[in-house]
Amino acid sequence: MTDAATLAGLDAATLADVLRVAGSADFDRWQEQIKRTGGCSDPIHLVGQTKTIAPSTGTVLHAYSTVQEPGGMLRVACGNRRASRCPSCAWTYAGDTYHLIRAGLVGDPDKGTPHTIRDHPRVFATLTAPSFGPVHNRPGTRACRCGVRHPEDAPELGTPLTPESYDYAGAVLWNNHASELWRYFTIYLRREIAKRAGLTQKDAREQSRVSFGKVAEYQKRGAVHFHAVIRFDGPDGPDSPPPAWATLDLLTDAIHAAAARVAVDVPPAGDQPARTLRWGTQLDVRPVKAFGDGSEITELAVASYVAKYATKAAETTGAADAPVHCRACRGTGRSPRYDQPGSALGQCVTCQGTGLGEDLARLEIPQHARRLMAACVDLQPLYPDRNLARWAHMLGFRGHFSTKSRRYSTTLGALRQVRADYRAAQQRQALGLPDPDDNPEATTLTVAHWTYAGHGHTPGESWLAANIHRDIQHNREAAREELPALLDLEGAAA
Repeated sequence: MTDAATLAGLDAATLADVLRVAGSADFDRWQEQIKRTGGCSDPIHLVGQTKTIAPSTGTVLHAYSTVQEPGGMLRVACGNRRASRCPSCAWTYAGDTYHLIRAGLVGDPDKGTPHTIRDHPRVFATLTAPSFGPVHNRPGTRACRCGVRHPEDAPELGTPLTPESYDYAGAVLWNNHASELWRYFTIYLRREIAKRAGLTQKDAREQSRVSFGKVAEYQKRGAVHFHAVIRFDGPDGPDSPPPAWATLDLLTDAIHAAAARVAVDVPPAGDQPARTLRWGTQLDVRPVKAFGDGSEITELAVASYVAKYATKAAETTGAADAPVHCRACRGTGRSPRYDQPGSALGQCVTCQGTGLGEDLARLEIPQHARRLMAACVDLQPLYPDRNLARWAHMLGFRGHFSTKSRRYSTTLGALRQVRADYRAAQQRQALGLPDPDDNPEATTLTVAHWTYAGHGHTPGESWLAANIHRDIQHNREAAREELPALLDLEGAAA
């Protein structure tokens, strides 16, 4: 609900645009479109038409065109996973990630995992980065090294005690190679499992399978670390029980040993020395317990924790939440053409070879994040194949934030398809079209043509969409709070 006091807080231009949109003849249809996107902050605009045809007769059962839509276009959700860019779509992404991780912990036959996986050995492991220099922190009940006991929201947390001696180059190079560290960890983990079981690697693979789902998270200091659910399965994956030797203790020991073995060498370049990148010593491995046994590391708690960080990125450290590299050269600093006037041979004329498309000094970000981003840009010419400038807004990290092994559980694509099928079924029912699942002979043919026509909102539309998203979230939270009471009433009635 929007009141006069809220409207009074808007600037004149935004208020005028709000009144224009709300007073338009097709406002109700615009509002319906935005509600269907969940209040998306940056909807995609599409122009086109569709026809649903009965193949046997050629009869057009339904026709739709965006000509009659507000502005002559259809608005669909952007699908961005970042909460800082689109809270609505990030909420959907987090929900999908939650169900994906949960299905690999408690089991869900509809998502490819039986309920018997609750009996498989499972751990929640956290692999962190090493130290690149002392930072302000909250070490238990003690004061920080600086002598101050920082509150939880202190802005200096995670920043170096002495920025001049902090290894900014090492920090961004570590982030940049974090995915390779994880890849080697999964290789060594299988080897360490076979070693502890007294088997060859081939025999271990024939008797067991290691499945995992992981998510990346940024620490306050700007270093990436990984949270992973790691599970022992039988040779056929989650449908088969693990062998007797595949115990929780063996898995835990193998994880520690594998993490200690991982090493990625980075050759020297310019003024940068050769480096050997490793995992940090703060490796945490905890068994995942069943829901309701009093343990904090429960199945649902783990799924919720992973889903929470699947929608966050480097902006949690204060870094920019959008790319800052030069779009002309994609951050390489080199031109795809060698005949650009006014530039050195092979140098991008747009960014003058820096690979940077934004002035970092003008960004309203903390100094620590700015120095990490600047380190990415400075290292770009030394390690051109690492695309550091292109990923400066991610502090060098260039991997996927959420990944899983093939047999852990379902996929995000499958979850999206279920949602799309459900909406399609709703649409068929509303239009009175036949359902091919009920009558295979009633199969219809849909012919569609769509064209991209832009994205985003005007200032007034953006404000209205944010209010729609807020109301949807409020209704969801209210329904969630009412659910336990309704279940208690049902139980009492029974």
